[in-house]
Amino acid sequence: MVKRPATREQRAEWLHQFCGRAVRGMGIAMKAQGRFPERGALVSNHMGYLDIMVFAALHRVVFVSKAELKAVPLLGWMTTMAGTVYVERGRGGSALRARDGIRAAAEAGVPVVFFPEGTTSDGSTVMKFHSGILAQVLEAEEPVTAAYVRYRLTEDNRPGVTIESDVCYWGDEVRLFPHIFWLVSLRGIEVEVRIADAPIEFSGGVGRRKRAAAEARAAVMAVGGVRERVAS
Repeated sequence: MVKRPATREQRAEWLHQFCGRAVRGMGIAMKAQGRFPERGALVSNHMGYLDIMVFAALHRVVFVSKAELKAVPLLGWMTTMAGTVYVERGRGGSALRARDGIRAAAEAGVPVVFFPEGTTSDGSTVMKFHSGILAQVLEAEEPVTAAYVRYRLTEDNRPGVTIESDVCYWGDEVRLFPHIFWLVSLRGIEVEVRIADAPIEFSGGVGRRKRAAAEARAAVMAVGGVRERVAS
């Protein structure tokens, strides 16, 4: 049995090493543009479970995630081992514990990463950001930096294979382990992570939480070069 590391720094380092080996073993090429923040939070779009592995492979991090992740095979074990800060929606005291966890990570010199969309997408757009975890980061007075992750296939695979249908993970619609086995059979998966040069400057004021969520989403789209969809 693998023993859970004792300190937050050791857990982040364990996850960093584990995911680095896993990503390399899966034959995924990583490209990073920009510098990972040394503290505070990094917010990003979310396309699938690979996002977790990619960000952890790039840097020592602590994830902030909804508590349901604990029940996901492999990912739940991996993130619990790594000291993920879990948030239970509608549970009294959960927000305060999340804020304390974020502050503890900052004091340990480990940035936190979370995905405000709250679910995965095919990457064609960035969905609305939820404000809950973001509000706790702002309450903790930590800087928030935008990032964007995208995938592409650099080699031909079987006919019809696409990033949208074969690399992204669709939660309950696809079983995790069969998807992993399918993923490692693909050739030429490349992931690019873009990180903004500076933290987001939030405007604050009335309706701060919702406005902050909208501003964070806009910052993530900007760093990814993604335009807002125009309704036809």
